[in-house]
Amino acid sequence: MHMIIHKQTIKKESKSQIEFIDITHDVNEIVEASRVKNGQVLVFSPHATASIAINENESLLLQDFQRLLYRLVPVDERYSHDLFELKRTVRSDGRSNGHSHCKDLILGVSEVIPIEEGKMLFGEHQNIFLVEMDGGRKRDVVVQIMGE
Repeated sequence: MHMIIHKQTIKKESKSQIEFIDITHDVNEIVEASRVKNGQVLVFSPHATASIAINENESLLLQDFQRLLYRLVPVDERYSHDLFELKRTVRSDGRSNGHSHCKDLILGVSEVIPIEEGKMLFGEHQNIFLVEMDGGRKRDVVVQIMGE
């Protein structure tokens, strides 16, 4: 057998400041299209304020996660990143989003999932989320599959 590398980008648009967007179906479709039977899939967010996470897609649990993120990294805290007048040499989009960058650092930007017999190896209640922390924005998710 020979090694296959397949890459695709998922495009999503968030609507709220913190949002859990289930992308499991999108990633499954890309895995199937890759024809990789055994290998792994990397799901990566190329953004500094949007993460990738795996957990259960249950609405009350997602509310708990959202509250946890607000509690750990409050929006109304003073973040040096938001002091635009001090950042003369750094390009800024004008958003006061230091809190979003801190949340992203906690969650991380990628997950790797094993593929066996053409399917992602997941627990019964696991889903893949693009976690928006500075919405609404247009976001990309890079999916790269490697295997045979």
